[in-house]
Amino acid sequence: MQYTNKLLGVGSSDSTGINRGSITSREKFLEEMENALVEAEKMANVKVEHVWLSVSGEHIRGINTQGAIAIDGNNSGSSTSQLNKIDENDIKRVLEMAKAISFPTDREILHILPQEYVVDVMNNIKDPIGMSGRRLEARVHLVTVTTSAAENLVNCADELGLIVKGLAFQGLTSGIATIDSDERDMGVVLADIGSKTTDITIYYEGGVRHTGVIPIGADSVTNDIAVMRISKTEAERIKLKYGSAKASMAAPELQIEIPNNENGKPIIITEHELSRYMEARMVEIYQLIGREISRTDCYNKLTYGLVITGGGALLPNAAVLGEEILGIRVRIGVPRDITSSVDITNSPQLASVIGLALWTSKSDDILLDEPIRFGAKDLIGKISTWFRGFF
Repeated sequence: MQYTNKLLGVGSSDSTGINRGSITSREKFLEEMENALVEAEKMANVKVEHVWLSVSGEHIRGINTQGAIAIDGNNSGSSTSQLNKIDENDIKRVLEMAKAISFPTDREILHILPQEYVVDVMNNIKDPIGMSGRRLEARVHLVTVTTSAAENLVNCADELGLIVKGLAFQGLTSGIATIDSDERDMGVVLADIGSKTTDITIYYEGGVRHTGVIPIGADSVTNDIAVMRISKTEAERIKLKYGSAKASMAAPELQIEIPNNENGKPIIITEHELSRYMEARMVEIYQLIGREISRTDCYNKLTYGLVITGGGALLPNAAVLGEEILGIRVRIGVPRDITSSVDITNSPQLASVIGLALWTSKSDDILLDEPIRFGAKDLIGKISTWFRGFF
């Protein structure tokens, strides 16, 4: 089915009530969530009743696993020595087997992402339905979340009178908006550099091979600048207007006059000096991204290198610095496959939320068990999904 996706409204707010994916002040977070919601509703001229939420944070964990079943001809009693055709029920059974591993009691599976299937001795099969064999194996990537973090998020939406229809890992939704099928096939890393966290997703041969969350983001760059005794608002402004993620590309002679919070006397700093603060922190972020890549066997398989998105991708020369630090090609990922009456859809800052909208628009391609009726534990348990329409 073909879809036309149009962005009707966007709302944004400060995020002082949440830190690194975990709610730290419920009252502040509720206020900020409501402010963003009201702004989006006004722009779109609609009343929002149902929502999908993207989640991030240090509590997110990814793991590769596998499961196998005998293909028994739809449980008809067929002998396992004869060939049987694989159907949708076999896929569900083998995925159930793949996710049947022991997790702590406070952790739930958020996504089941198939990497490949094996039918008897035939490997690297993406869609085995209709094929014949005796044994079916699924190799999958599971994304898990702590129940408490998810439930706190859902409860806040519920308090605002919203019905939460599902949860998705932010690193996956950003990839939906910015990564194409060739990149997923040939190998690419997606890094969504948000304000407090950086979400990592590694793709190869059409599947997700690794997910992770780095507990540092573009806000750390702003905080480093604010150390000069200026407000965070002013630090954010000069970061984007005058700074460079690569100091050698900044003008050493250009001076910036910055208001001083303490005595009112302006601070004079050169563009190059400002950029040195920024580069030091961005180097750290890229090194941590490199560490995530090194945890997999994909480093030499990343034909398309790294795609950076999120607010951190707005830093001038961020891609240039990334190529220098990691030794792979780096591009900035902007949302695609969506239109809007306002010129905001091409900002990497909106990649995650636009990817979430694109995912939900293909909800008939996502296996959902039954409607959500109660708390987050029910929601998560019933909405373990794979992004079949995308990966």
